[in-house]
Amino acid sequence: MSQENDLFAQTPPPPIKSKIAGKTDNKKSKPKASSEYSAADIEVLEGLEPVRRRPGMYIGGTDINAMHHLFAEVIDNSMDEAIAGHATRILVHLGEDGYLSVTDNGRGIPIGKHPKFPEKTALEIIMTTLHAGGKFDSDAYETSGGLHGVGISVVNALSDDLIVEVTINQILYRQTYSRGHATGELKEIGKEHNKRGTTIRFHPDPEIFGNKLKFSAERIYKMARAKAYLFGGIEIRWSCDENLATEKVPTKEVFVYSGGLKDFMSSKIEGSPRITDEMFSGIAGKPGQHGAVEWAVAWHLGDSFISSYCNTVPTQDGGTHEAGLRLALLRGLKAYAELTNNKRASALTSEDVLGNCAAMLSLFIREPEFVGQTKDKLSSLEATKIVDGAIRDSFDHWLAASPNQANKLLDWAIDRAEERLRRRKQKEIDRQSATKRLRLPGKLADCSQSGAEGAELFIVEGDSAGGSAKQARNRKNQAVLPLRGKVLNVAGVSREKINANQQIGDLIQALGSGIRDRYNDDDLRYEKIIIMTDADVDGAHIAALLMTFFFKEMPQLIENGHLYLGLPPLFRITQGAKTLYAMDDDDKDRLVENEFSGRGKIEVTRFKGLGEMPFKHLKETTMNPKTRNMLQIKIVDDQLTTATSVDRLMGNKPEARFEFIQENAQFATDLDV
Repeated sequence: MSQENDLFAQTPPPPIKSKIAGKTDNKKSKPKASSEYSAADIEVLEGLEPVRRRPGMYIGGTDINAMHHLFAEVIDNSMDEAIAGHATRILVHLGEDGYLSVTDNGRGIPIGKHPKFPEKTALEIIMTTLHAGGKFDSDAYETSGGLHGVGISVVNALSDDLIVEVTINQILYRQTYSRGHATGELKEIGKEHNKRGTTIRFHPDPEIFGNKLKFSAERIYKMARAKAYLFGGIEIRWSCDENLATEKVPTKEVFVYSGGLKDFMSSKIEGSPRITDEMFSGIAGKPGQHGAVEWAVAWHLGDSFISSYCNTVPTQDGGTHEAGLRLALLRGLKAYAELTNNKRASALTSEDVLGNCAAMLSLFIREPEFVGQTKDKLSSLEATKIVDGAIRDSFDHWLAASPNQANKLLDWAIDRAEERLRRRKQKEIDRQSATKRLRLPGKLADCSQSGAEGAELFIVEGDSAGGSAKQARNRKNQAVLPLRGKVLNVAGVSREKINANQQIGDLIQALGSGIRDRYNDDDLRYEKIIIMTDADVDGAHIAALLMTFFFKEMPQLIENGHLYLGLPPLFRITQGAKTLYAMDDDDKDRLVENEFSGRGKIEVTRFKGLGEMPFKHLKETTMNPKTRNMLQIKIVDDQLTTATSVDRLMGNKPEARFEFIQENAQFATDLDV
């Protein structure tokens, strides 16, 4: 999911930023001994204990992706030293014992006593305290990937063993840590001639990540190599123990790329036929300084993608800097069309220009704002303007310098636009005829708009929930399809039984796209398919059954980003004019304790289901795009791995599910019995 924690993705989502407060871990609170509420009930988490209690808030979860995020946090600190001009070399080593070490030749983490906390060194404060570091003041770092003084202390909190070595003034110092606490004093080890910098060697804590998760040598190798592409002034030396080496991962390699993103792009699309012969690439400003932008764009016949970075941190969910890239390319190509008097380009959109486009973008700015601590999406408003301004002039010159290439790109984009408009017109006709064929009065409440772009289908549980959803929806672009109870589990039945099931048939017909090898994304009648079930166990089961259906019968629908999971709250909490929504009991208790004052009566309303939720509350929390909360369902692993997991959990072999429960029982704690 867009911040995934569904059946097909293992990474929990980051905290929900809205009036609905969401949990990020799977623990349930212990039942309270009494209904009394006193000062003794207030729990104070000290040091790094909040990180260990709620790792998902800091690294996105406790799965394999989150474990590799620890490496990202450590190497980002070394990259910040390099970008600031204080380091030229970074060493990364992965050992067979599961330890990962990162060494740089930067200034070294300060080891002197901190003026405000003289009983501790600055090193220990940085390693054991949240929001402590040198990234808050631009005097220390003009631009940096670490922003909140959180990264390295989080790595410390989630490691069962961590060793820090700092060389300052050619003297080596060492200190050891475990689970967020120092296990020894800072020790002077001895002279290190002609050396300086910091080494962080750590081992992820099995209590957090389990005993089976291990660092992937190939993944760490690729992450280290990507950093070298992003800053031409750095040399990154990779090494691993011999038994970790493969055909794709050598035991040793040195990464130095003076060509930056242009070299990176060439390696990505090597062998792919080009739409334009030349790549559009360039650099504006000096990498590492505020406002510097580097880009590489190639139009080719392979898979399209945009890989973006901010201060060398990968922003896999995009953000405002990608919006600037889209804007610059669209405006530039339209401006060229006007110069050449090509009136057919008026209907161009950024998707027409960026289709079959491979793009890489790197931006450096001061104090960037991200969505969540994991920094997956950039939200700084100035980024759009900076990127647009940096790229637009260069793109204009690139187009003007080669008219043959520019005309080829323009004609190709116009062909895409005309094909898109043709499909839209055909889809409007198909929608009208499909609605007539469905003949589902009282079931499918279709939206009034004819095109699929912007249209949403809410799949709800039962006619009662359907009634509330129909009142809460925007009739123009939101359709509602109620289903009766639990849908068929398609993972454990025959093809004949699936074909004979009325609910499955209604759903397939409403979507209009076909299934399996007959699926056609252009025929899909809605841009977003939103599963919206009750916020209870039964609702979660129905959602799992529907996700199984889509994965088995329409995997392309998930791959193309059409499937979402609505997040209705379980509680509504009010005190005077203040209203908040809670996702579950723990969330309710937390909000009551932390978000409401002791003055005035606090009223808590538990929604029994969507059917009994007042439609205005359903609209505000789950259906209105401006205030709702949704998770996008994605397939994170490869298709075969995901299919195996789905068959194991949803198939007709109970022994496979029992085996899964036994394997993962250690992660289930404090369950209500």
